Amino acid sequence: GGRGFGEPVRASIDLDGTVPIVAFLRAAAAQRLLVAASDGRGFVVPAAEVVAETRKGKTVMTPRIGARLMLVRPVGAADDYVAVIGDNRKLAVFPIGELPEMTRGQGVQLQRYRDGGLADARTLVFADGLSWAMGGASGRVRTEADLTPWRTARGAAGRMAPTGFPRDNRF
Repeated sequence: GGRGFGEPVRASIDLDGTVPIVAFLRAAAAQRLLVAASDGRGFVVPAAEVVAETRKGKTVMTPRIGARLMLVRPVGAADDYVAVIGDNRKLAVFPIGELPEMTRGQGVQLQRYRDGGLADARTLVFADGLSWAMGGASGRVRTEADLTPWRTARGAAGRMAPTGFPRDNRF
């Protein structure tokens, strides 16, 4: 029935109250996950490698000093590119093949930042373009079909986001 016993998640996994929860996902064996830190470093990890056998959990990403884990997103089976946007509103799109598949570590630089850090990242099918909600009560979705101006190598600074992209820098 989808009902629990009312027990807090933090109590069942021995998580300190000061540590924020980034994401809850159902781990499928064939699934891969994109993990990224606030300093713009990240990698792809198989979902089977993040499942822990103990209540204390498992360390997958070890961010640099001053950085924190920012996002954990599933990678679609057909996804072939990664879109990354920083706090500075610069967008970079690069092939997912440029990201290493690791089981633990800091990862590689997804996007270079002079000021700020990572705001959001996601994987996509390049031919389908990049879509985002327009905001408001209408529920409209905008799709940028031609991502060629933002296509760069991994680790580049990127270009300003397309017109109409949300001000909160979230996909």
